Amino acid sequence: MAKKTAKKSEKKSGASQDEQIGFHKGALTTLAKEREEMMKILTIVEQLMQMHLKALKELGVDLAAEAKKVKSEAKPGSKPLESQLR
Repeated sequence: MAKKTAKKSEKKSGASQDEQIGFHKGALTTLAKEREEMMKILTIVEQLMQMHLKALKELGVDLAAEAKKVKSEAKPGSKPLESQLR
């Protein structure tokens, strides 16, 4: 019974079940490596952002206070810039 099912799926897709399994496993391996590289990039970006935040703080710039000021100056009912760009 299992052989009949495997042959039917092989006829439909043009590849054996073992080939399909190999394809999907290979895809998952590749995607896992891509995810690892993306995490490395994200870590570097985060470190650079922290470095710039620290430098601004040392220069006397308080980004939290500036963010509150901008938020309080926003007109009531106005949409955030991010939503206006979409």
